[in-house]
Amino acid sequence: MADRRLMQGNEACAEGAIAAGVRFFAGYPITPSTEIAESMAKLLPKYGGTFVQMEDEIASMGAILGASLAGAKVMDATSGPGFSLKQELIGYAAVAEIPCVLVNVQRVGPSTGQPTAPSQGDVMQVRWGTHGDHPMIALSPWSVRETFDLTVMAVNYAERFRTPVILLMDEIVGHLRENVTLPTAEEIAIYPRRKPTKTRAEGYEPFAPEADLVPNVADFGNGYHVHVTGLIHDETGFPVGSPKVTQESIHRLHQKINRAGNEIIHTEEYFMEDADFAVVSFGGTARTVYEAVSEARELGYKVGMLRLVTIWPFADEAIARLAAKVKAITVAELNYGQIINEVQRAAGGVCPVEFCGKYDMRTFEPPEILDAIKKMCEGGGAN
Repeated sequence: MADRRLMQGNEACAEGAIAAGVRFFAGYPITPSTEIAESMAKLLPKYGGTFVQMEDEIASMGAILGASLAGAKVMDATSGPGFSLKQELIGYAAVAEIPCVLVNVQRVGPSTGQPTAPSQGDVMQVRWGTHGDHPMIALSPWSVRETFDLTVMAVNYAERFRTPVILLMDEIVGHLRENVTLPTAEEIAIYPRRKPTKTRAEGYEPFAPEADLVPNVADFGNGYHVHVTGLIHDETGFPVGSPKVTQESIHRLHQKINRAGNEIIHTEEYFMEDADFAVVSFGGTARTVYEAVSEARELGYKVGMLRLVTIWPFADEAIARLAAKVKAITVAELNYGQIINEVQRAAGGVCPVEFCGKYDMRTFEPPEILDAIKKMCEGGGAN
């Protein structure tokens, strides 16, 4: 039977991880993500898994990478300061192609900022926080149930593409409580750990890509020789100083994500059938935007909403279609201005893109978004 209960977003994240097959969690408590670690500490022993509280955020990231290489599906959870500390090992996971999920429950920064206050200020850090050229997948839920679903999706994407995946939550959703019905195990699609298709005698090379450009790296301890390094390496896993291999390696890391295209770029539209204007938002802020757009509709404004579920890779095509349809777009986000730059780029100047931001440690109220909608609509989309 379906499991119906009242739960917090952070708790739903832990439940989703367990449902997706995560059996190792190493973490360090940090507001506002700590409930994820607490929930995993309670749940993992029941499923034969392991929870370890590490001495700091860097060690936590190193521990999950080691466990992943040994064959476990893994997750870690943190917030802004901890996420900053993990950047070097996120890059290591990207180049070494180690599946892992990292949850960032955003709070106000910079630095210690406002530890218990909501924010969406880590959007660009998620994409560009670690050095070098690398792809990134990041998903952003707006409800407790979607937190469960996107955690499962994040684990599946990490395993499928052998890459770090970020679940970009915010304090609003992390501490939100809703009555939700969780799916049964039979209703959840799980992507298994990839396994070698060749033996050592058949010429197995751990980083030789399959047709989808993803290698089937053997888990440690299964009789294969696997060399893992943060250096650029060839298909054997050993580092090389070749310009050709370097270019091919970096290109493949990007293409294994890019070629999946719209399959992993998820958006949702609301009230868009006859909309002349639109608001773009994501995460917890999108809940307030939905209410404000509903109120604007009642007042006669033809406005709709596009919600970004996948933050990275960015929904360029969806934004381009939106810009071609409406007279103007407003971007609502709980920061000084981050996603708006991507929306403006993807819109390509086809229509005006306006900003509705907030960064005073408080969430949006519907009237604030409604005022921005009225300004946009009554301005007629004029530049």
